[in-house]
Amino acid sequence: MCFGEYILYKSGENYSINSCDTIEMFYNIRTDLDKIKYAVHITKIIQDVTNENENSYKVLQLYLNTLYMISETETDMDFVLSVFKIKLLCILGFKPRVDECVNCGQKENLKHFSIRDNGVKCEECYRQDKSSISISGSTWAALKFIVSSPSKKVFSFHLKDESLKELELLSKIYFNEKMEKEYKLEELW
Repeated sequence: MCFGEYILYKSGENYSINSCDTIEMFYNIRTDLDKIKYAVHITKIIQDVTNENENSYKVLQLYLNTLYMISETETDMDFVLSVFKIKLLCILGFKPRVDECVNCGQKENLKHFSIRDNGVKCEECYRQDKSSISISGSTWAALKFIVSSPSKKVFSFHLKDESLKELELLSKIYFNEKMEKEYKLEELW
């Protein structure tokens, strides 16, 4: 969990490190077992969605900001993980439609999120969709903020317990569905 600038040289098929300058060590992650657990989980996700020699600047920026939130703040880790997953999906091309109903285009009374149709639905349209999850106005506002904010500011809001639980559920199901894999936060020991 250390971010640095590395100078590599290639010898045949392999790379070797010639030198390294440390930029950020995220030291506080090492002092808290819960922080380690979440940082490892996020790192596993990042390893799954990136490839070697691929320009992944936006993913790196989100990853570093997430590690900073884990290391330097006392923000609820489930909140950080939920926001990270939704923003990562936006970067990877799975940006949900959150400004209007994905079926009829209505812009008000959007109290459901459709996993199948990748966005929010109005009261009338959600009834035909068994993959819809009911969400509060606060959760809807949080989704709109996450989708539209840059990675550097994506964590700059708070949710109350009920909306936080909705966001956690939504992010977990939506992320697993789009990644076609179930990601579980595992116990390290």
